[in-house]
Amino acid sequence: MPTDSQGYHKSGIISDTAYKQYEKRLLKEVQQFPPPGHVAIIMDGNRRFAKEIGLGPTEGHKKGRNKLEEILEWGMEVGVKVLTVYAFSSENLSRNEGEIKELMKLFEESFYNVADDERVHRNKIRIRALGMIDSLPESVRKAIAHAEERTKNYDNYNLNLAIAYSGREEIIQAIREIAGKVKSGEMTVDQIDQKMFSGYLYTKEFPDPDLILRTSGEVRVSNFLLWQLAYSELYFVDVYWPGFRKIDFLRAIRSYQQRSRRFGK
Repeated sequence: MPTDSQGYHKSGIISDTAYKQYEKRLLKEVQQFPPPGHVAIIMDGNRRFAKEIGLGPTEGHKKGRNKLEEILEWGMEVGVKVLTVYAFSSENLSRNEGEIKELMKLFEESFYNVADDERVHRNKIRIRALGMIDSLPESVRKAIAHAEERTKNYDNYNLNLAIAYSGREEIIQAIREIAGKVKSGEMTVDQIDQKMFSGYLYTKEFPDPDLILRTSGEVRVSNFLLWQLAYSELYFVDVYWPGFRKIDFLRAIRSYQQRSRRFGK
């Protein structure tokens, strides 16, 4: 195959150049229309990605963490104000003990890193964890508290990490809290409506997601934001999370922009 004087395959250079040109054109196209204000992502496929290239699960999760940093930048570039990512479900706690231990170390490290990342402070990104945080190791809870405390006054952008999260459990917890207030007389049954109920969910400070995106080719929501996704646009892409590219993200945004959202009307 022909190569240039530096030893690179010319076909590879041409391919990379074409990719960059397409990426720029796609970005320009997307920036001409309003973006989804809240994007939620089911980050799926870390372990399968790692297996395909001969790595262990932990390395796959590390590559997935690095991809999240890229996604945050891509989202800000097109104007996404709220990004909620499904990092770890409550069901994942049943995985291999060794993998869980490594994941918890990775979460602890990640929350401390994001709390001290100059990009977070420069862009005023608020960091929050959503889920059954009390079920996590103390070391992870401390790291979460550190990140939340350091960014609590920011409001330009929001990054929510759903960790030890279960959509059904979130709804049950809301029901229990509301039922307790009805029982104590603080609230009447007639006061219960959709808006009020939403105020008892982890996401009470945010609008419902406009777009929910899932990687890895799986076509299901896997117990993620079950109440909040009632009118969300869904987008599924057949690529593992660590291999998710900027053009994949931009295509998802473009697909959202091309849809007609009627909200049941």
